Amino acid sequence: MQQMKNLKSVYRIILILFLIIGSNNNVSGQMQHINFKLAVVQMKVDGGERSRNLERAGERIREAAANGADVLLLPEAMDLGWTDPSSLKEAQPVPGGETSDFLSAMAREYKVYICSGLTEKDGDRVYNAAVIINPDGEIMLKHRKINELDIGHPYYALGERLNVVKTRYGTFGLMICADATARDQVLTRSLAYMGADVILSPSSWAMPAGHDNEKEPYGDTWRNVYIPVARDFRVWIASSSNVGWMTGGPWKGWKGIGSSMVVDPDGKEVLLGPYGVDADTIMYVEIRPETRPGQGTTWGEFWQQNR
Repeated sequence: MQQMKNLKSVYRIILILFLIIGSNNNVSGQMQHINFKLAVVQMKVDGGERSRNLERAGERIREAAANGADVLLLPEAMDLGWTDPSSLKEAQPVPGGETSDFLSAMAREYKVYICSGLTEKDGDRVYNAAVIINPDGEIMLKHRKINELDIGHPYYALGERLNVVKTRYGTFGLMICADATARDQVLTRSLAYMGADVILSPSSWAMPAGHDNEKEPYGDTWRNVYIPVARDFRVWIASSSNVGWMTGGPWKGWKGIGSSMVVDPDGKEVLLGPYGVDADTIMYVEIRPETRPGQGTTWGEFWQQNR
């Protein structure tokens, strides 16, 4: 009889444990979310100057980590500059190249997540790539830009896939700059359908040397493609763009103008970086990932109920 009572007690404990575990996981199997501090690293990038750019990136990473950043977002083609002719000869493997190994070492040393654009060599092809690296220095996700501008085609082969990755702060999606402008925001929306709570986008936004930001404020190109997706899927979208003069390639003489941007799940622009070739800075945003209100076909129901 005592043995039966003991067995019943064990069963009750097991049942309680299952209930506790079940209460911490919703029916769709979504992970819990943790708020985090994002550092948007709007840094100067010198075309073709890998060593100088990595030195500058290292300084910004150290500063951001000292200021309590959990996740750092750096610009597109941070190592050599977007469409700089040096890309064709100086691109390196990812992993295994100087840039990716440097970023991995920095993430491991400062125990932070790092997302950055970089120039990748794979066989006889060069890619405009980006990575997400975890605090152990491991590359969790690599993306190759898909919606590359026509003037970028002589420099980069096109990517062939999208993906997301689970982190301790939620699920991160990764795209690069003009990926966001694909028709009907198909690439950004695909990342959201795949489960992204936060979409990170290394970018390189530039304008002709004579552009006057007072008369023609920069940014609507990105608001028009970020805000609808952020609002529809209750997802954060963050982009970090470089600054500095472009010294080679089809946009030689144009200016990298920063204006980095973060949009929250309400479609509100919560960060707009300063504009200009000298606007090298680090900005911080508290990111609060939300529990996803839909998945698969249930997004349609969510949108119908929230028109």
